Amino acid sequence: MPLALWALTLSAFAIGTTEFVIVGLVPTIAQDLSVSLPSAGLLVSLYALGVAIGAPVLTALTGRWNRKVVLLALMSLFIGGNILAWLAPSYESLITARILTGLAHGVFFSIGSTIATSLVSKDKEASAIAIMFTGLTVALVTGVPLGTWIGQMFGWRATFLIVALLGLVALIGSAILLPNKLKKSAPATIAQQLKVLTQPRLLLVYAMTAVGYGGTFVAFTYLAPMLQQVSGFSASAISLILLVYGVSVAFGNIWGGKLADKHGPVKALQFIFAALAVVLFIFTFTAGNPITAVLTVLVWGAFAFGNVPGLQVYVVQLAEKHSPNAVDVASGLNIAAFNVGIAIGSIIGGSVVENMQLTDTPWIGGLIVVFAWLLTSWSGSLDKKQAPATQAQAM
Repeated sequence: MPLALWALTLSAFAIGTTEFVIVGLVPTIAQDLSVSLPSAGLLVSLYALGVAIGAPVLTALTGRWNRKVVLLALMSLFIGGNILAWLAPSYESLITARILTGLAHGVFFSIGSTIATSLVSKDKEASAIAIMFTGLTVALVTGVPLGTWIGQMFGWRATFLIVALLGLVALIGSAILLPNKLKKSAPATIAQQLKVLTQPRLLLVYAMTAVGYGGTFVAFTYLAPMLQQVSGFSASAISLILLVYGVSVAFGNIWGGKLADKHGPVKALQFIFAALAVVLFIFTFTAGNPITAVLTVLVWGAFAFGNVPGLQVYVVQLAEKHSPNAVDVASGLNIAAFNVGIAIGSIIGGSVVENMQLTDTPWIGGLIVVFAWLLTSWSGSLDKKQAPATQAQAM
C-alpha cells in the first residue's frame, strides 16, 4: 500500500480522536470552565451537527475543486479548530472550535474514500478504504483513552494541542505524498442530495440510523461522570475503562459486519438493537457497583457500534433499488444521519441530567433504541412486501 494512504489513515486517527475524546473530558471541562455537565455535553452535540452539515453541504460546494487542495484545506481547518480549542479562553470559544472541527470532519470522510481508491489498483480499492477507516477504529481503542489520560494529567487543553500536532504531521505527509492530480467522482449537487431525501425507504433507514445511534449517545455522552459519581471510580481510571470500551467497540464493528453479511442487514440490526436496548436497561442497575459497571460497559461496547456496518450496507442496498444514480450521496447522507443521532442523543442526555439523574440516561437511551428496533422491523416488513412485486415485474 502506498505511503500516501497512511497519511490519510493518520488524518482519520486524529479526526476520530478529537470527535470522541470529548466524552472522557466532559467532567474536566465542566469543572475548569465552570459550566454544568449538560453544557459540557453540548460540545458533543455541536461537533456532530458540524459533521452533519459539513458532509453534504461542503462536499457539494467543493465538488469541482482539486481533491488534494480540498484535503489540505480540510486538514488546515482541522488543525486550526484544535488550536482554537487549545487556546479557548471561554466556553463560547470552545463551542466555535468544535463546530469548525466538525465541518472539517464531515467533508474529510466524504472525499477520503475516493482519494484512497485513487491511490491503488482496482483490485485493492476495498482494502485501501478499510485501511483508511482503521484510523477511526484505532482512535476509539487508543486515541480516546490516551487523550483522556493526557487531559486529566496535563489539563484538557493539552489533549487538543496533541491532536493538532497529529493533524499537522498528517497534513505534511499528505502534502508531500499525495499526487497533485487525483481522480474525483462527478460532483453531487445539493439538488441531487435533496432528491435522495424524497425517497421514503431511504428516509426510513436514516431514521433508523439517527434513532439507533442517538439512543447510545444519551448515555455515552455522560459515561465519564456516571463512572465517577455513581460507580465510584477515580478520574484517572476513566481512561483505562474507555480503553476497554474501545477494544470492545473494535470487536463489535467486525462482528456486526459479519452478522450482516451472514443474515442480512435487517435481521442483524434487529438483534443488535434488541441486545443494545437490554444492555442499556441493565446498566441503569449495574452502574452503582464498580465491577458490574465495567462488565456492562464491556458488553455495551460490543453492541453500541456493531450496528454501523449493517446500517451502511442496508442504505447502499436500498439506494441501488430506489436511487441508483445517487448511491454515494445516499451513503454520505447516512453518515450525516449518524451525527444527527449523536447530536440529538447528547442533547436529550443533557436534558435528562439536568432534570433527572445520571442513572436515568441509560434506560431512556434504551427506550430510544427500542424505537429504532421498531423502525427496523417496519422496514424489514416493507422489504418482504415489495419482494413479490419486484419478482412479478421481472417475470
